[in-house]
Amino acid sequence: MENILELQQVQKTYPKSDFTLNSLSFALPYGAILGFVGENGAGKTTTIGCILNTVRKDGGTIKLFGKQMQDTDTDIREKIGVVYDGDNFPGYYTPRQLDKVMAGLYTQWDHALFQKYLEDFHLPMKQKIKYFSRGMTMKLAIAAALSHHPQLLILDEATSGLDPVMRDEMLDVFLTFVQEENHSILLSSHITSDLEKVADYIAFIHHGRLIMTVSKDELIYQYAVMRCRENQFLSLDPADIIAFRKRDYQIDVLVTDGKAAKRKYKDVVIDHVSLDEIMLLLVKGEQR
Repeated sequence: MENILELQQVQKTYPKSDFTLNSLSFALPYGAILGFVGENGAGKTTTIGCILNTVRKDGGTIKLFGKQMQDTDTDIREKIGVVYDGDNFPGYYTPRQLDKVMAGLYTQWDHALFQKYLEDFHLPMKQKIKYFSRGMTMKLAIAAALSHHPQLLILDEATSGLDPVMRDEMLDVFLTFVQEENHSILLSSHITSDLEKVADYIAFIHHGRLIMTVSKDELIYQYAVMRCRENQFLSLDPADIIAFRKRDYQIDVLVTDGKAAKRKYKDVVIDHVSLDEIMLLLVKGEQR
């Protein structure tokens, strides 16, 4: 079994809005981190809801550990650690009370491991969660997600609200987690610099439609942006253009192979591209 998570033609429509999750298909291999990228409202949280069966999909199939999860499949749920973007636990709990509650929910709950994460993350045991900062609540959620020994982490903006130093520490925790070959992470994030550090694959979603899924190394080392004048742009082969965006005095063109483009278009300036710029071109750019 190669993939810990597989989505095939997943669909979800909200009749009272214009949003549709449109035939979404991607896979997350074992031992990998998949960065799930898109603007607000693109469909990331809806997709995560469909995966966890908290949002009922309209069509398609989702397999976790090679099996379609039903509401009664507690054994599958035990293998998944989840951190949501927002309140993960009631504010009137303290971490000490949360420890006891989680021990009753998960058969693999590890009290000692939870205590270690609380110490490492400098979280007070006896303080009510409602008095925590946003960064503290996210650290607590990550600690709880890791403390029942899951195989799959699903993280929705799990590094938001953290300062750069703590974000870097969290990324190290995630990298350590996937050193186990049967562990994987689906990481939804707006902080593309985090994904550049840890992700193995990147999936771009826009208006409920998956634009591409590609390895991060391919994006960083092969994809490029051509800085074209109007006459240069008009002479380009449309097959070479993924997306383009007109600026004041130039047109930025995203291509899959910067080296090949440089050989083909010798007079055009070609730059390496960050995930931020790729996302902007895919979301705000046009297709020819």
